[in-house]
Amino acid sequence: MDKTLLIPVFLPLIAGFVLLFLPNKIKFLSRALTLIISGLVLALAIRIFTLGQADYAFPILEIGGLKLDLLLSAKPLGSFILMFACGFGLLITLYSLKSQAGNTFFGCVLLTIGGSAGILLSNHLLFLLIFWEVVTVSLYLLITTGGKGCNFAATKSFAMIGASDAAFLLGILMVWSVSGTFVISEISMATTSAIPIIAFLLLMLAAITKAGALPLHTWLPTSGEYAPASVMALLPAAIDKFLGIYLLIIIVRKMFVIESAVLSIILAAIGAATIIIAVMIAMVQHNLKKLLSYHAISQVGYMILGIATGTPVGIAGGIFHMLNNAIYKCCLFLCGGAVEEAAGTAELDRLGGLGKKMSITFTACLIAALSISGIPPLNGFVSKWMIYQGVIQMGAEQTNGAAALWPIWLTCAVFGSALTLASFVKLIHSIFLSRLPDELKDVKEVSLLQTTPMVVLALLCVFFGIFYHVPLKLFIYPALNIEPGTAIFGTWDSVLATALIILGVVLGLLILLVGLLSRKVRTVPTWYCGEVQDNEAMRIPGTHFYKTVSSMGGLKQLYTGQEKGHFDLYNQSGKCGLALTNFLRWLHSGLLPMYLTWVILGLLVILLIVCRIW
Repeated sequence: MDKTLLIPVFLPLIAGFVLLFLPNKIKFLSRALTLIISGLVLALAIRIFTLGQADYAFPILEIGGLKLDLLLSAKPLGSFILMFACGFGLLITLYSLKSQAGNTFFGCVLLTIGGSAGILLSNHLLFLLIFWEVVTVSLYLLITTGGKGCNFAATKSFAMIGASDAAFLLGILMVWSVSGTFVISEISMATTSAIPIIAFLLLMLAAITKAGALPLHTWLPTSGEYAPASVMALLPAAIDKFLGIYLLIIIVRKMFVIESAVLSIILAAIGAATIIIAVMIAMVQHNLKKLLSYHAISQVGYMILGIATGTPVGIAGGIFHMLNNAIYKCCLFLCGGAVEEAAGTAELDRLGGLGKKMSITFTACLIAALSISGIPPLNGFVSKWMIYQGVIQMGAEQTNGAAALWPIWLTCAVFGSALTLASFVKLIHSIFLSRLPDELKDVKEVSLLQTTPMVVLALLCVFFGIFYHVPLKLFIYPALNIEPGTAIFGTWDSVLATALIILGVVLGLLILLVGLLSRKVRTVPTWYCGEVQDNEAMRIPGTHFYKTVSSMGGLKQLYTGQEKGHFDLYNQSGKCGLALTNFLRWLHSGLLPMYLTWVILGLLVILLIVCRIW
């Protein structure tokens, strides 16, 4: 038994719990402690990854035939995710050192790291659920550290994820009723009867809700609008995606044998719908963090679709996209947080021209935006390319019930990338390239502590794109037990493509330079047709063009319904609960005739049942 597995789980959990009760007057201690522990846990996570395989077991209690043991197991999939999750925790801690965050924030960061380590190392479903709830509670507390409206966002997130966690618990109990064990490595159930199918659907619901996929996704954009950018970068953009997709891959490849065509179609349909619907909503958003939140939802669709293909290349692409998404989405949220801090707003209509003022943030954001849009040679392109191939291979080999509809899945995936690029053209133009508003002339770049994590993540986008064989061979293939070299087919030479792209850019710059030097430019004042010069009146925000999308016939009604919350299950369930409450209030009116009526009706029902039995 390797007791090293205990440290990354319980050290941050204990320290984080203590920080929650320390007064905010000693902020330096909480920052230093969080930085030291997150760095130490990252070092331990790297060591656990190098071990390859390690186990720890500690018996707690035994009641009859039910054994409750703390079972921790380091396996390639969980170990590599743990290493990156701890890395993101360290980067977010570094980013937040100069913020106004209190001890609650840093304590919850440690709780998140420890809870994530417990989930990724647990080999027992009940303990996995316990650590799962720790992360849910830490998400709630982290969101409450935001500004106005954060309490509503935290409550909504906790309610929706909590509802899916109830489904998680019910699914675990159904798995135990069939398999007779809570040990994950001992469970293998064929989806050929009702109980395994229902259990799979319940566990799948918990996984996709945590990851932020449709239909229980609306907690994420609400959180994105009100929570601090560092919170969104840590949990919804990175760790929640890790944990949700990790659980999904465990139930698809380990715990269940998917033999039902309906289940594979449901999984693929959720992935495709999440891609298209979320990116369509993102296109018309004018709040930076809300736009990024919907893109975080859309990218989950690619991961689910890759897993749904059932092919080695598709599943590897889905897991690789999980990693890539965490990198560039975390970078985008940190860039968004830097812009909001420097400019004092996250509304795209009020931003513009910050490219020269915040050059480091602009460069990092541009790289991450191109990566999420699937532009070669960045990492987002490679994982999407693998998912496309997985969908095609699924159709060619008829690997599961969703194979017959592969053209639909492929169309959604490719079209989603095009729409993603279109919406990020709006984002880059609105924030960095359009005319600088007068009130933002004094904006400066954020501190080195904040720009460093952005630069590191942007460089990872480039490195994992050009040298994609490195993460595939080191992390993805061993985690999925796939032979290196068998997952990707077709021709894609990233090094050669990168060289040609750089050559093309250099030639373009040379041509531009020659053109500028070879001609004389006469500068004259701009004629405003007799109008008084007004810098703000002449500034055209980058959001105006996209307003036509939301006013198109057929889409206008859908966008209007979405903005009013008609498709939000949280809102609709709240209305149903309110209607039920009003109905019960009407029944309990305090009037004796009403109560006598219900008593008589109840007696009649009992009489009918008794007569039917006899």
